Amino acid sequence: MALAAGEFVPPSLLHSFTHSHIYFLHLLHFLRAKQMNHLAHAFLSDGTTASVLGSLMGDFVKGPLDDRYAPDVTRGLLLHRRVDSYTDGHPIVAGSRARIGRERRRFAGILVDMFYDHFLALHWMRFADVPLEQFTARVYTILLEHRSMLPDRLQLVAPYMTQGDWLGSYREVDAIGMALDRMGQRLKRGNALLGSGDELRKHYAALEHDFLAFFPDVVRFAKQMREEMKR
Repeated sequence: MALAAGEFVPPSLLHSFTHSHIYFLHLLHFLRAKQMNHLAHAFLSDGTTASVLGSLMGDFVKGPLDDRYAPDVTRGLLLHRRVDSYTDGHPIVAGSRARIGRERRRFAGILVDMFYDHFLALHWMRFADVPLEQFTARVYTILLEHRSMLPDRLQLVAPYMTQGDWLGSYREVDAIGMALDRMGQRLKRGNALLGSGDELRKHYAALEHDFLAFFPDVVRFAKQMREEMKR
């Protein structure tokens, strides 16, 4: 399921900005997509460049797919949409959303998406064949090398994603909390997203259990969808 090792972003670039919350938060300033589970979508792709691109572009491409992109990229976009639909309807995910406090329940989808990506990063080697750093380095390289074909908003944030090692930062609970705070600051004053990282801390063990029960299901589902799309 994991991406094979590929071309890397130069270490001098990644190391200079690894876990830089400044760049992580600057990225989120531009990001307004509903779904936030970008690490999971990249992981659930078939590992090819086109599939990775389509899976990551899914939050930024709306409406009919038509012939805007190459067939392999379109399949990645379609996989993204099917994974989102499957996730939204899964009872374990519904249970995770129900754990979120009433005052933040309207944002439960965003919160659970981000919390699940945290647990994916944390438990990465349970599911992947290569280290997280190796995986994310290739994802960043793919985004930068194909930046001109990305949707405008993703094209804008791709360098910040790379410089801030956004996907790797998901391992840090504090980084998740700070990202959510930044999103809350973009909305009206007193928005319930502010401080919502506390939901992860409060329900950490239960959410971790939920994720570990759910993720093998979505891995199987994504594999089935990829196989069907190749027929």
